[in-house]
Amino acid sequence: MMGPLLLLWLAAFLTRALAIGQAPCVAFTNPGSYFPFVASGSATPLLASADDDPGVLRTARDLQNDIANVTGVLPELILWDASTTALPSSAIIVGTYNSSLLNAVSKNANLSSALAGQWEAYDASIVAAPLPGVQTAYVLRGSDRRGTIYGIYEHSEQMGVSPWYWWADVPIKQHQEVYASGCAHGVPSVQYRGIFLNDEQPALESWAQVTFTNGTGPPFNHYFYGHLFELILRLKGNILWPAMWTGMFGVDDLENQPLANYYGVIMSTSHEEPMMRSTPNEWNAFGSGAWDFSTNAANLTAFWTVGAERSRPYESLYSVGMRGNGDLPLGPATNIALLETIIATQREILSSVYDVSDPSVIPQAWCLYKEVEDYWDSGMTVPDDITLLWADDNYGNVRRLPTGNETSRAGGAGMYYHFDYVGSPRDYKWIRSTQLAKVWEQMHLTYERQASRLWIVNVGDLKPYEQDTEFFLTYAYNVSRWDQYNLNDFSLAWAEREFALSPSQSQDIVDIISNVTLFNARRKPELVNSTTYSLTNYGEADAILATYATLNATSWAIWDQLDPAMQPAYFQLVHHPLQASYTLQKMYIYAGLNNLYASQARLDTNWLNDEVVQLFEQDYSLEHQYHTLLDGKWQHIMDQTHMGYAYWQQPMQNTMPAVNRVPSQKTALPGAMRITIDGSLGACPGDDQFDCALGYSCPTGSLLPFDTYGPVQRWVDISAGGPATFNWTASSNVSWLSISQTSGTVTPANGGNTTARIWLSVDWSQLNTSADYAQINFTSASASQYLFKEAMATQLVPFYVQAYKTAAPSNFTGFVEGDGYVAWDAAHAARNNSVNDTYWGVIPNYGRNSTGVTPFPVAGNNFSVGAGPSLQYDFYLFNTLGGNSTQNGNITLTAVMSPSLDNRGYTRPLGFALQLDNSSAVPIYPVPIVSAAEQPPGWDTPDGWAANSMINTTIQFNGTALGKHTLTLWQIEAAVVMQKFIINTGGLRYSYLGPPESAYL
Repeated sequence: MMGPLLLLWLAAFLTRALAIGQAPCVAFTNPGSYFPFVASGSATPLLASADDDPGVLRTARDLQNDIANVTGVLPELILWDASTTALPSSAIIVGTYNSSLLNAVSKNANLSSALAGQWEAYDASIVAAPLPGVQTAYVLRGSDRRGTIYGIYEHSEQMGVSPWYWWADVPIKQHQEVYASGCAHGVPSVQYRGIFLNDEQPALESWAQVTFTNGTGPPFNHYFYGHLFELILRLKGNILWPAMWTGMFGVDDLENQPLANYYGVIMSTSHEEPMMRSTPNEWNAFGSGAWDFSTNAANLTAFWTVGAERSRPYESLYSVGMRGNGDLPLGPATNIALLETIIATQREILSSVYDVSDPSVIPQAWCLYKEVEDYWDSGMTVPDDITLLWADDNYGNVRRLPTGNETSRAGGAGMYYHFDYVGSPRDYKWIRSTQLAKVWEQMHLTYERQASRLWIVNVGDLKPYEQDTEFFLTYAYNVSRWDQYNLNDFSLAWAEREFALSPSQSQDIVDIISNVTLFNARRKPELVNSTTYSLTNYGEADAILATYATLNATSWAIWDQLDPAMQPAYFQLVHHPLQASYTLQKMYIYAGLNNLYASQARLDTNWLNDEVVQLFEQDYSLEHQYHTLLDGKWQHIMDQTHMGYAYWQQPMQNTMPAVNRVPSQKTALPGAMRITIDGSLGACPGDDQFDCALGYSCPTGSLLPFDTYGPVQRWVDISAGGPATFNWTASSNVSWLSISQTSGTVTPANGGNTTARIWLSVDWSQLNTSADYAQINFTSASASQYLFKEAMATQLVPFYVQAYKTAAPSNFTGFVEGDGYVAWDAAHAARNNSVNDTYWGVIPNYGRNSTGVTPFPVAGNNFSVGAGPSLQYDFYLFNTLGGNSTQNGNITLTAVMSPSLDNRGYTRPLGFALQLDNSSAVPIYPVPIVSAAEQPPGWDTPDGWAANSMINTTIQFNGTALGKHTLTLWQIEAAVVMQKFIINTGGLRYSYLGPPESAYL
């Protein structure tokens, strides 16, 4: 039975539209002043101009069908011309500003001329007596064909038709009545907004082959592109770079290009495909000679001319310039003069084909991708009207943005961004791995730095990047709508629109997706292995699996109560990304534990071996479940391999990580009981390389430290070293040490328990000294045990705990050292000091842990060291390296920065400064200056900055006293994003994410 709050929400849901990025203008009850689309079972007729753009008329039919699919009532669609006399008394009038119908309406009703000459704008309002015989109408008009199309699709979306109704099978929401109140949208923030299908084998191509060709013919035909064009327009995009590696857009299907124009989608080609020809495929099929302009100019000129002639009838944006055949750099003989000649030749082709003296009237872009950027930085010039399309580093980090007079170019600038990539350090094509906050941060920076003419994002196979793609295009459509503080609102509105669940369940979906992308963005799934996350330190691996388990339970709870018609969409958009990511990460962590436990002579090794095998098979089962949804609609779409990489390129088959087994019927040499402790890779008793430096004959008993502000609990595992059952006890010689369980039985036979985990904690009120030791004795008894060659019925393993009682002054506020370190998130500053309206702002849900901080405005100026905005952090030390209560020591400080490049040019490195107390501020420039033709050393290696999603810089402060200190972070350059600070006072241990944030008093 539904509770009263849920019933209230459902009632509200049925009366409001779900709009992403727009103010609602559609409702499902009429407050008295709204215009009825459908009311009392009757639909208001649609009226469109017979001479309007074909794409507008096609979209008007979509609106007709959308209304019918939402309400069950099909409105009449009337195509108006000057001879039309029989008109309804009420109508929904849709059309382009300069169509005959809208001209008549504008004159008759004296509508505003504000739309005249605008790019892709629209308005909609209730108009009295717009035409003779029409008493009232809802008039939706666009400044041009796409403005009209966007206005129509906005109303469809708000009625309940998701843009992903076909591409993700989101059910169309049902309403008996639909009303509209009027809305408008001006010129989009970014003029050209689009996607790039890329790296389309093995998934997208194989799926399209089966779906649209019955296994024969080129996969990317007009049936495929028809669905894609509609999606792009419903998402308010306007341009496409088509699939390039396994397709020839203009050749495979001669209906492709005219269909794009019919829909209203601008066609272009990628950064390595000049002049509207698919390269390398078309050149390999139709070219003659070498792909080398210095030796084969005539044939290349003829080849490019065909591309221009073929595209002339249609709306196009031409990529100019040249890269090597197959998306490679041009040869070593390439020089600036030759590239300038190439572009000049391409513009001559355009002038000739279009019969214009000035080719600037034809949109063109030159993509400064990889080494091409170096040509520009080295002094190459191109005509001012050509858009400079800058690029990221392929991992979502912007390389360069306009500076100086580059911002005043007539052609403007843009950005080529990646959600998918094939190349070093590793392909990532399988699953979502980009945080929306990261996309916002980088594209907000791009927009503020005036690169707003053309935005293209590489979406790979498109699925499973649905939400990422929508956010990119939605943000480009209206950058003012979204900032770092309301990104959760975008995700929440998206979840509500797609699944029509309660607000709490919609927020659960947001949490699921946010955490999945957080985990996958920390390190791409293709780069994760069994030792990525620490298995012993700070509970790192355990915490990841615990979070995943919680998300998993939440997702299954939602799944179980979904209408079966909604489950396919939920599976594709939420459940599968979670299940697949969780399965992969759990498999790797279990494989790591399996190898660790084998080295510790633990019988758990075998159980983990079995679990890894099961998880490996489960990975395929999830893929198969995806492929069999809806009678196999998405067959092959998840074919992408994603484990077992040996180098950057995808493996030809998924490979399970290496695992071990130990004898199931033989007891380990030291005996039946194995003792392992929190924070140690070693095991006792017996020889273990991690028990001491020597690796053998180590002192019996390990040491586990506690301090006041460190972990509240730490664990000890009592594990089976073989098949023998044994009883165990744990006893301590002090009263201040609490042991969660003091006795038990390990019964490994027949599927019994192989490990007992106990928890230790300290009652600090009973500790009367600043430091004290405790001894715990672990004893066991079994029917048959062997300690080396001496038969024993019992084992005794002593174990030691050291407790350090520390206390910060009662008047101190800040972070306090514990467990040998102090760490805090950069967002958690005690003081934020602005300078001339420049300040450090927080970006929530960003980075490897929780938040980031960056200077605002993001396009602001640089400052000299110690003169800019600052953040201050107070912390308290009880220890230093090499110091004591009477002698100052040292500390090492690690600053964790998000990967960022010198996007103001290669003479101004990104930098920030750190200052301890009143000492001199230390400027830090983490990224070496290199030319655009290369990445900084270590940037794109498998364990480099891009792969690890961080840049760590460690500096040492000498002569540091115990007690209170203040660290100040100073702005030098904009576009720096800081995530975390870690101070080592002698106990810092390795972990991929760094230690947890310290206690704050």
